[in-house]
Amino acid sequence: MSELVLVLADADATLGLGRILAEVLGRFPTPPALLLTGELGSGKTTLVRGLAAALPGGGDARVSSPSFNLVNLYPTRPPVAHFDLYRLENGGLDDGLLDCLLEEPGLKVVEWAERLAPDCRPAETLEISFRPEGAGREARIAARGPRAEECLQLLRSRFTT
Repeated sequence: MSELVLVLADADATLGLGRILAEVLGRFPTPPALLLTGELGSGKTTLVRGLAAALPGGGDARVSSPSFNLVNLYPTRPPVAHFDLYRLENGGLDDGLLDCLLEEPGLKVVEWAERLAPDCRPAETLEISFRPEGAGREARIAARGPRAEECLQLLRSRFTT
């Protein structure tokens, strides 16, 4: 599994990564899911805010952490299903949420993905782990699956040119 490590100086840089992800993922009819990990306040929701805002219809998306209802759906094109598993205790999702994560078209973004049971993980994923780095944060992006690898290569080309 290959990975890309980025140092994001501040929240604006995290929003920028979200915008670039929207551009890259938007190239795929069935994009890989984004699985986000990191402590509270590490930038997960900020990344989703940048991603949703960059998509058509993003001006109508009110991105917030969906901690109390597990998933928010945003009226973007493609649609974004934003999961937050912070309050999930047993690692599994009910059948309706699992179908949304695994079957429905659109972009899937999962915060607190470490709480997702292995059998609930999509086959194609970009896994982004956030950790503090100085005044900003480090984003470690790993790909699982051929489409995700292609996305990672496109991301790498955006940050190394």
